[in-house]
Amino acid sequence: MTHFGILCLAATGHINTFFPLGKALQKRGHRVTVLSAVEAKNNAIAAGLAFNKVYENSPYRDGDEQAQKGNIANIRQTLKNFSYVAQDRLERVPAIVRSQKIDALLVDLSIFEGGTIADYLNIPYITVCCLLPFYEDITIPPIFTAWQYSTHWWAKLRNQLAYKLSGRLARPIWQVINRYRQQWRLEAYTNYNDIFSDLAIITRHIPEFEFPRELPSHFYFTGPFHHSIERPPVDFPYEQMHGKPMIYASMGTLQNRDCSIFYTIATACADLDIQLVLSLGDGLTPEALPNLDGIPIVVDYAPQLELLKRATLTITHAGLNTTLEALSYGVPMVAIPITDDQPAVAARIVWTGAGELIPLRDLNADSLREKISQVLSNPSYRLNAAKVQDVIARTQGVKDALDIIERAFASGPCNI
Repeated sequence: MTHFGILCLAATGHINTFFPLGKALQKRGHRVTVLSAVEAKNNAIAAGLAFNKVYENSPYRDGDEQAQKGNIANIRQTLKNFSYVAQDRLERVPAIVRSQKIDALLVDLSIFEGGTIADYLNIPYITVCCLLPFYEDITIPPIFTAWQYSTHWWAKLRNQLAYKLSGRLARPIWQVINRYRQQWRLEAYTNYNDIFSDLAIITRHIPEFEFPRELPSHFYFTGPFHHSIERPPVDFPYEQMHGKPMIYASMGTLQNRDCSIFYTIATACADLDIQLVLSLGDGLTPEALPNLDGIPIVVDYAPQLELLKRATLTITHAGLNTTLEALSYGVPMVAIPITDDQPAVAARIVWTGAGELIPLRDLNADSLREKISQVLSNPSYRLNAAKVQDVIARTQGVKDALDIIERAFASGPCNI
């Protein structure tokens, strides 16, 4: 059997993608070791996976700082921070992989240097997408935009210029990676597409939630993984729920420290005949949000899957994790994207007819209330979400991903 190394970020959406794969690989008799930041250690151990620390903390900014900047500034800062951590990984991970006798890597798309590490060690790797794949294609808007798909010539030109901007923003990380590639006598990277595996690229969303596009033959849509691993129990005051239609609101676990967004959500919902649940995701505490309008239930963490089963509507930052989970239960959405790939996820929510989006610059209680009322009053949003739900229900998520992984490595050095 093969010893797989999981090289991933420690954020919730990344853990919820990789740990189900790790557990399932173990059940098939493989060894699995998680290579990540120290804050992933407890989660890895709780999931029954071996763990090895490769750096101290995840390279993220505070959410309150992000909300005050434009998305381009956020992306620039993210990529600069990633370049610092990339150097740590490039220095440390090869020795760890050798010492642990790891045969192959499953590489988080967000770890741009993962393929370089595998190339240097001459071991195979597969790219696993925890966010929308930023595979460059001028027919598709870049993932940091909320632009809708269009076949017009001007849209392709717009996309092409945006990709050039994105490449310039990524210059700090390309410089770090290419310095090591030169040192290790590897061909230099020239664009985002170079970081993807030539063996297999796996994404956990579905073609029906993607713009029409041409992708490599080794690119696979598997469907979500979230039902494939047990999550730690989360206390929740179910006794406070009074039976009215429930709106579940979460801004994720990273970009979630802007108090004004939660106040806006509460005010927008206060006069509606619904019950609001606000999940703060550990960015804030309920005590940090006194005097919210209405009587929302406010918690640090929520049992998200359980609440989505009951929800009439989800207000979300349009993280891919929450979005796929909402669609898995046929719940329509109002998206408030902040940064990273969230604008593009929000654009796809609109494109599928499963919800609406509000750019952060346009967010206020009136605009949000209008969007909420629009989605709640028009049955087409729930019907479209249900169509996607039906497609997701027919996917096999982790099983298909594992079959792809084992097939991809079958003729390679792992010799599975």
